[in-house]
Amino acid sequence: MQREKRQRSDRGLPVVSLRRLLYRYFFFDWLFRDASRGSLREREDALRFNRQMSPFLLVYLRRWIVVVICSCALGASFEKGLLLDCTAAVFYCLGCASFVTATMIARLWLGLRFE
Repeated sequence: MQREKRQRSDRGLPVVSLRRLLYRYFFFDWLFRDASRGSLREREDALRFNRQMSPFLLVYLRRWIVVVICSCALGASFEKGLLLDCTAAVFYCLGCASFVTATMIARLWLGLRFE
């Protein structure tokens, strides 16, 4: 089979799309291995690898907390300063979804760190 060639920059580095960069900036699933599949040894190796990678979850947690704070601040400024309640509601909903994501990341970090 013929492997597809990846684009390279002038410096020889692989070119990554902005969409993929943003995905990797906010979501961490590409960084971990699936510990629910394979033989017992493969699952133990994946869990050990995931525990080694768990400090990176704190980086993602920090990013999502910044999103929560910024979206709530924007929601408050649209609500109080500009009197745009519907726009403020969008930012408040984004803040709630971001808070749920941050809570999930904190739970995953605690589970990998202390179980």
